[in-house]
Amino acid sequence: MRTHGWGGATPASDEEARERILDAASAAIEERGATMRVADVARSLEISRQTVYNHFPGNTLVEAVATRSGLRFIERLKTHLVGVTDPIDALVESFAFTLEWLPGDKPVQLMLANDFGRASVEVTSDTARQFGHGILAGLDVDWDALGLDDAAIDDLVEYMLRMLQSFMVDPGKPPRTGAALRDYVRRWLGPVVASEIARHQR
Repeated sequence: MRTHGWGGATPASDEEARERILDAASAAIEERGATMRVADVARSLEISRQTVYNHFPGNTLVEAVATRSGLRFIERLKTHLVGVTDPIDALVESFAFTLEWLPGDKPVQLMLANDFGRASVEVTSDTARQFGHGILAGLDVDWDALGLDDAAIDDLVEYMLRMLQSFMVDPGKPPRTGAALRDYVRRWLGPVVASEIARHQR
């Protein structure tokens, strides 16, 4: 790790250096949006652009900022759903909560704008499905008692990700929010979940 720059406060480790770069990039994205450049990040930390590239090669910086933002959101989502044991309530709220978060998250939106085709396809990637499975498995819903095993949860995650992908491509005019969004999702998602639970409990 380089030992100069950093405003006179050299990071104690590569991990700290990466976190400080991500913090600076997040601030730059919030301030400048799509016009953010690696040079802005390097300047704010008093380091060279090459130092930034050493930690985030090529065009991976925005993706890394977006990934960190997404992981932090997942923790907020889990906290938001603590105590929700009804499967339909939990799934509707997790879906709506995510949709309402996405438009305001500048790092994620910038990643989508930079490479929407790849990011859109990756909504249903193995990584996305693994994250989704972890979210559902971490809810206060007793999936075992409902008869849903890991394979059934995987199928449910894929279905919800495909719905999310559709809303991301076309959120509607005007986009649904609040109670209207939740009512709409419950009307169409609820029967699917209820039917799946009934099928597994036969």
